[in-house]
Amino acid sequence: MSEYDVRPLERDTWDGFAGLAERHNGVFGGCWCTWFHTMSAEKERTYEGNRSLKQRLVDEGRAHAALVYDGDETVAWCEYGSPEELPNIYHRKQYEAELDILPDYRITCIFVDKRYRRQHLSDVALQGALDLIAGAGGGVVEGYPHDTGGKKKAVLYNGTRTLFERAGFEYVRSKGMGNCVMRRTVP
Repeated sequence: MSEYDVRPLERDTWDGFAGLAERHNGVFGGCWCTWFHTMSAEKERTYEGNRSLKQRLVDEGRAHAALVYDGDETVAWCEYGSPEELPNIYHRKQYEAELDILPDYRITCIFVDKRYRRQHLSDVALQGALDLIAGAGGGVVEGYPHDTGGKKKAVLYNGTRTLFERAGFEYVRSKGMGNCVMRRTVP
């Protein structure tokens, strides 16, 4: 997989991120990977509103992702950030009721261009995020992947338990129906 390059999401790479999102209708119907940044009452709920929000968060240094490039084109990403940056996780009430430690970072969204799927780009994106987290000082990292039991599922916004296991994460507990909490420490 050495033909791919990983770069952080920032002002200089915004156009690459935006190009990937635009090729896929803003991703998941115009989310622009903003769902986890804001709570329901704060959501714009429009394609342009979400695009504007994401760009503002990137400009302010409050949105992080590992972008995977094939040449000059962004073909995948993995969103990560602190719990303060990404407060809106699915099954949050259950998660908070069973919380043992608050992580330093969360992995909340992994997306791969439809032309590049089934080529392990999720692995590249996730490892890219872990490398960027290591470069920022590391810490406890959680992911909330789908625990599919090996069955195919149409929408996997955060990858699978198997993906996270390959990246060195350990299973902590279930979360909601079909998701789980995975954790690892990044030095």
